Amino acid sequence: MTTWSNSPLLSVPVHAPGPEAPWSEVAAGMAGHGNACVHTTWSEWPAEPGSPAALRVLLGRDWARYRDTADATARHRFVASRLAIRYTAAAALGCGPAELDLSYKPGGRPYLRGFDQIDLSLTHTDDLIAVGISRNGRIGVDTEPAGRRLSFDLLQDQVCTPAERAELAALGELGRGAGMLRLWTLKEAYTKALGLGLRMGFAEFGFATATSGETGLLTPDGSPATHGEWAFGTYPVAGRYLLSVACHDAGLGTSRDSAVATMLDEGFVGMVSSLLDRA
Repeated sequence: MTTWSNSPLLSVPVHAPGPEAPWSEVAAGMAGHGNACVHTTWSEWPAEPGSPAALRVLLGRDWARYRDTADATARHRFVASRLAIRYTAAAALGCGPAELDLSYKPGGRPYLRGFDQIDLSLTHTDDLIAVGISRNGRIGVDTEPAGRRLSFDLLQDQVCTPAERAELAALGELGRGAGMLRLWTLKEAYTKALGLGLRMGFAEFGFATATSGETGLLTPDGSPATHGEWAFGTYPVAGRYLLSVACHDAGLGTSRDSAVATMLDEGFVGMVSSLLDRA
């Protein structure tokens, strides 16, 4: 499998095999690029980490859902995904995972209360979990099994721009299938970053096909649609998945310091400090 990335502004995804992962690589990616991405599998995380009291503190508002999930496998998958988010964000922000207040927007997108400039994205398929985090703007991640085959004949009108259809039609069957899967994950990642998901028509924007090795955003006729404010990448991970990342640089001019003391909203800090003083 091949890696496609058009930008040195993207951090290379980091494999995080549980709580003892190389989190310093996430911190380095955040410091150097303003974004980071982690991939893991739910089986690499303990099913019941720590004592119930410690896990309740760590999960925060997710504790009730974890406690009320009767199926052991579903509960394991849930806690692994939430801990993956927390540990990734903690590494990026230089704090402990229990110090973060993880919440959810309508539709289920995770966010960190008090960190208005930090964006999160979560995706999972089969046993793979991936988390993206950015301080520069919106980020979206999507993954699919590398062996999944999407029918070009059935989906080309719904998924592909005219330029993409023409390029893919010229490939052999195997190349078409791989190209369709890569386009699908890129478009999912991009629309997730925008907060639109499948509500945005995939044929309304495009990417270069796998033959060019580029991943820039294109108009339906194949001409460039952006001027460097978006970075895209597709990576083979875990030996059997494709992971695509879409990251926007909103030009916020942030400090390269992503520590909690720097990134945390001052109003939120004041509220928390006041509550602690009363405790």
